[in-house]
Amino acid sequence: MSYFRELPNLLYQSNLLEKVSSQEYIAVKNLFRRVKLQDSVTDKATLFKDYVILEGQRPDVVAETFYGSADLDWVVILTAGITNIKDQWPLSNYDLNRYVEAKYGLTEMNEIHHYETIEVRDEKNRLILPAGQRVDKGFTLPQPFSTSKRKLNNPIGIGLSEAFISEVGTVQHTGTSDYVTGISNYDYEVQLNEDKRTIRLMKTQYLQQYLREMRDIMAYDESSQYITNSLISTENTRLIGP
Repeated sequence: MSYFRELPNLLYQSNLLEKVSSQEYIAVKNLFRRVKLQDSVTDKATLFKDYVILEGQRPDVVAETFYGSADLDWVVILTAGITNIKDQWPLSNYDLNRYVEAKYGLTEMNEIHHYETIEVRDEKNRLILPAGQRVDKGFTLPQPFSTSKRKLNNPIGIGLSEAFISEVGTVQHTGTSDYVTGISNYDYEVQLNEDKRTIRLMKTQYLQQYLREMRDIMAYDESSQYITNSLISTENTRLIGP
């Protein structure tokens, strides 16, 4: 990752066994010199474009595809708000299968993880129950819907308004299987992985401005430790040599 080339250096007293003097220094990357997008910038949708990570794509492949340079993989990671690539980047199908098998085992990977609602609409195609809400196995809709303007016993908070209830009439579905479906451990992990595929990348027209501002912030100000705008020296804490 070429990100480390963007980090400035600092001269640090050498701890190498082969050093010949306590005054010997080595140049190392200053990992504490970091930048992040301002919160006010991340909220501006006009600066970013949604990108869907395809199967098996690594950050360098995304950078090559979107910015034309694999060396800008670090820009992909930073502008997407990723702080832990291991947990926040989608796994390939092969790696996902291995992960699920290791986490649950062959026996339990297909066991039910939880239950979710199935979309329900009335005869006029009006949405009564949205899909994807996590519920108990025995969840069912209140039956029948009353045409009077009374509040429904709605323990999961579907949020049907009284005005809607007064018009919807009677739903024809009955039985638990009409409203819920079981989500297996495997399907649950697949969905979590799929949710990671859509990221936001800084639009190409703003890339050079981003790079310039980042390098300006990375540069050192003049001080007693200053050598160049990309190099400073730390104090030598050793009182005796070598």
